[in-house]
Amino acid sequence: MREQAANRPEWLKVHLKTGPNYRDLKGLMRGQALHTVCEEARCPNIYDCWEHRTATFMILGDICTRACRFCAVTSGRPTHLDLEEPARVADTVVNMGLQHAVITSVARDDLEDGGASVFAATIRAIRERSPECGVEVLIPDFMGRLEDLQTVLDASPDILNHNIETVRRLSDSVRSKAKYDRTLELLRRSKELRPDIRTKSSIMVGLGETVEEVLEAMDDLRSAGVDILTVGQYLQPTKKHLLVEKFYTPTEFLKFRGEGLQRGFAHVESGPLVRSSYHAHEQVQRAGGLPIQSLSQEAKDRALEAGGMA
Repeated sequence: MREQAANRPEWLKVHLKTGPNYRDLKGLMRGQALHTVCEEARCPNIYDCWEHRTATFMILGDICTRACRFCAVTSGRPTHLDLEEPARVADTVVNMGLQHAVITSVARDDLEDGGASVFAATIRAIRERSPECGVEVLIPDFMGRLEDLQTVLDASPDILNHNIETVRRLSDSVRSKAKYDRTLELLRRSKELRPDIRTKSSIMVGLGETVEEVLEAMDDLRSAGVDILTVGQYLQPTKKHLLVEKFYTPTEFLKFRGEGLQRGFAHVESGPLVRSSYHAHEQVQRAGGLPIQSLSQEAKDRALEAGGMA
């Protein structure tokens, strides 16, 4: 049975919290004319993450050439390419004092390389200005062009993320132009070309998939060598987007986490409000073998609230 946002269960209700860090971060982004996926995609975790001075930069503008039926980012025809953007991102990383930066983008199918060179320039700019900062990139599929993937890998991000988003059966109806097998091939080739770079992907649930299909998607991602998996609840951003078919419970997300770990993922972040870059720096620590017991109490509390720890 389809449920609307007004009927969301209690565990999906986010409380507004705009503290000094949130306001400071918003000022930094506007001052540098930068975009964040936190804002553009209407992420429910924006108040929590920004208050902890964590944000996901969205490069290559704020207009996407695709129109995925789950995504709130504006779609249309981009008007320009800002080649000064990588330097501004790096400056902001320094000003924020980040230890782990996440860089994503709109899809830019209008560009010959899909924006791969700008991703690479952004990685290198951050490395130059803040060499101790970890860099994670969440890339589009570049229409399957291996040379564009190689451009990004040559800049040596610490983590290469590309989201499969949903199960095979629903992929064509949920994603615009993207292909389920193309995503798997990109992740597989990334691991083959640079086995030293961790790979990551994300699944949304609540779009009408079955549990068996989610587990099949996990198997497909592990077969492609993916190291880190995130599983989160799909939430309808506007009335124009796909309806929510099911709200999964925190207990069901814990089961997904267990299934993922059994399949050999180095880390699985699974919870109702989990998104691809949710507490990304902690995901890296856990994937690297840091035991849960050594996390701070604050980190434990946040993971439990998200349903991300058993």
